[in-house]
Amino acid sequence: MTKPIKGVKRKRFFIRLFNWEFWPMYIVYIPLYIYYVWLAMKARSLWFWSASNPGIETGGMLGESKIEIFNIIPEHLKPITLLIEPGTPLNKVLGMLDENKLSFPIICKPDRGERGFQVAKVNNEQELEAYILKNKVAYIIQSFCNFKVELGVFYCRYPWEEKGKVFSVVKKEFLHIKGDGNSTLRELITKNKRALLQWEKLSARLGASMNNIPDAGIEIELEPIGNHVRGTKFLNGNYMIDSTLNEVFDKITNQIPDVYFCRYDIRTTHEEDLKAGKNIFIIELNGVGAEPAHIYDPGYSLVNAWRDLIGQWKMVYKISVYNHKHG
Repeated sequence: MTKPIKGVKRKRFFIRLFNWEFWPMYIVYIPLYIYYVWLAMKARSLWFWSASNPGIETGGMLGESKIEIFNIIPEHLKPITLLIEPGTPLNKVLGMLDENKLSFPIICKPDRGERGFQVAKVNNEQELEAYILKNKVAYIIQSFCNFKVELGVFYCRYPWEEKGKVFSVVKKEFLHIKGDGNSTLRELITKNKRALLQWEKLSARLGASMNNIPDAGIEIELEPIGNHVRGTKFLNGNYMIDSTLNEVFDKITNQIPDVYFCRYDIRTTHEEDLKAGKNIFIIELNGVGAEPAHIYDPGYSLVNAWRDLIGQWKMVYKISVYNHKHG
């Protein structure tokens, strides 16, 4: 592994210290723990949230099966998705790809997993073989969508109402650097705070190419997976929320049984296409355990993040209590 230049550890410490979006989750959530205890006391159940989405195991809080969720999403809105049992040999997996007309690149991820754990864009047979050898649990393979815009759209509908609302939109900017014609890839990474926090992973993957000098103006994508813990910048897209967007996600969610509170991770061609309800590709559907990810915008205050998280759990409580009372 390439060693970081002098002072990298110190730089990374101060990046995390002065940017709350990089703080450990258990610290950010301290006020939420107190509020959660209050809601659990009111509901008389520590697991009241499990009734929020009857169509998803545990309401989507923890450890739910991705393949089971994709099975309830309409075919025209989702990627081709295959469940692969651990230990399945490469030749059999390749046969399944051929049978389902799947070609590289593909996305591989554990059937049960969170926060981008072991999610990979696999570009060829060699990378697929390496993923199979490393992976010890059931995983899914999905067709890769090359739509350029990736968003997280959080939607809520109270069971006693006909229409719901979108209350959070996050835009994802994938981790990348831009060449200046003079600096090595290694130097460019150390100048980018998000890339610097991913130093170990990037240096292990890029190896000797860290010494390459990209041409001026050339953008290099360092991470193809849109997850905050893997360096993606989350930007507040709440300006997109209006009655048109609400209607689009009313229509989508009404096709998915017994789901009231969820975040759609989607790819689309353009924001206007999203508003028009076309070119929408659901790459993941997360339940009650998801966050309104716009709060991780670098300019968003921690106080406002706490306000939005508390507001989220108010909705979860109302939905869950209602669903529980109505069987």
